[in-house]
Amino acid sequence: MLTTPADTPVTEPVLALVGPTAVGKTALSLRLAERFSCEIVGLDSMQVYRQMDIGTAKASPEERARVPHHLIDLVDPDGEYHVARYFKDAIAACRGIVARGKTPLLVGGTGLYLKALEQGLFEAEAGDEAVRLRLRARLAEEGRARLHAELAERDPASAARIHINDTQRLLRALEIVETTGRSWSEHLAGQQGAPALPRLLKLGLLGERAQLYARIERRVAQMVDAGLLDEVRSLLAQGYPGSLKAMQAIGYRHMVNFLAGAWGWEEALRLLARDTRRYAKRQLTWFKADPGLRWFAPEDEPGIFAAAAEFLR
Repeated sequence: MLTTPADTPVTEPVLALVGPTAVGKTALSLRLAERFSCEIVGLDSMQVYRQMDIGTAKASPEERARVPHHLIDLVDPDGEYHVARYFKDAIAACRGIVARGKTPLLVGGTGLYLKALEQGLFEAEAGDEAVRLRLRARLAEEGRARLHAELAERDPASAARIHINDTQRLLRALEIVETTGRSWSEHLAGQQGAPALPRLLKLGLLGERAQLYARIERRVAQMVDAGLLDEVRSLLAQGYPGSLKAMQAIGYRHMVNFLAGAWGWEEALRLLARDTRRYAKRQLTWFKADPGLRWFAPEDEPGIFAAAAEFLR
C-alpha cells in the first residue's frame, strides 16, 4: 500500500532548517522561530527517545520554554519508532501549529524523515504476523550479520542504506520482500506521492569542514562535561541493554563500550569524535543531493532571515 499525503497536505507555509550535526542548528532555530512566530518540529530520529537527552543534543528546558518544541520524548529507549510513525506525528504537529496561527519550523538532520514528508511514504499492508515472528526468531538464532547478508542478496539497495545494527529496519525490509514479493527499494522507487508540505522552504547550514570538525570536538567535550557517561549508566541501571537500537547510537555505544571495558576512556572519546565526523559527512552527502535546499553559512543569519521573510511574505 502506498501511503501518500495527497489528501492531507499542510497547505500553509512551512520552514525547514537542516544540516549536519553540531553545525549550529539549535541556536539559530530559536532565533528564527522567535523572529517569525514559529513552533519547532523535531526532524531527528534520536530525540524521540525519552531519557536520552545529552547524547542526542536535545534543546534544553530553558530553550524549550522560549519556543514550543514538538516530536521530542515520544517513546522509551526500548520503544519502536520509525519513519511511518514520524510522518503521521509530524503532519499532526504541523496542523496543530498552523491552527494556533504559527508557522511550523522543522529542525534537524534526519534526511529520511524530510524525504518522507516531501515525497510520500510507502508502507506494506499490515503484514503477516507469522512472517514477522519467524524473522525475529531467525534474528535471535542466526544473528544480524546473516540476515543482513540475506537482505543484500534480495534487496541490495536497502541493505546498503540499512546499518547492520538497525534490526528494526532490517526485519522490516525482509518482511516487505517476503510478504509482497517485491523489495522495499522497488516499492519506494515506484511511489508517486504528492508532497505533504507543498509550501516548504528548506534552509541548509553548511560551513567550512575544519570549522565543523572543531565544533564537533567541542560538542563531544560538552556532552562529556554535561554527564553523558552518567546518562548511559542510568539507562543501563534501569535495564535498557546496550544492544538496543537506541543504545547503539553515536555517543551511547561509545559509553557502553567504555563501561564494558572494551575501550579505555581516551579511546572512547577519540572514536566518538571520529564517528561523529563520519556521521556529519553522511548527512552532508544526503542533503547535498537535494537540489531544493538553499545553503547558507551558519553565521549568515541576515541571509537566512531574509530568505525566510521573502518566502513567508
